[in-house]
Amino acid sequence: MLDMRASNRNKVQDMADKFPGKAKFTAGKKAWSVKCDIACPCAFQNEMAEEDAKELIANGVKYVAEVSNMGCQPGAIAALQGAKIPFGPGKAVNAGGVATSGLEICQNAEHRNWTAEEVDKNLHTIMNNIYDMCVEYGKQADGTINYVKGANIAGFMRVAKAMLAQGII
Repeated sequence: MLDMRASNRNKVQDMADKFPGKAKFTAGKKAWSVKCDIACPCAFQNEMAEEDAKELIANGVKYVAEVSNMGCQPGAIAALQGAKIPFGPGKAVNAGGVATSGLEICQNAEHRNWTAEEVDKNLHTIMNNIYDMCVEYGKQADGTINYVKGANIAGFMRVAKAMLAQGII
């Protein structure tokens, strides 16, 4: 992989040629054509279109977590939700990176270094709370969770509560 990157050719075909049977390249197809249990759009905005999501669904995907910011087009999200595939939106899934930055700011403000275990414990607490809020605000009448709705409402509620606490409204 390092050799491939260093060549500046950036061709997946090179990897498949070098490792036959281990790396697969299918010309004219996106990664979403590969059967998988979990798909994580992570390269760039709008990389997964509705047709891609439908192909994943047909191939039996069980979960999709948007690891990039807005990695899925609206049609893809609608297709996944329509098929009752749990879909984690980037604003919730990516919160760990933002939270880690916040934890670093706290450490700097306290002029101390936390152990890796302390950082990990705090990050787990934050991510579990985000998940719980997504479930709380995203639970549908049929028992499924709309994580997009949950994340949006949870974000709104956090801002609204902070404004109320500061006496802004």
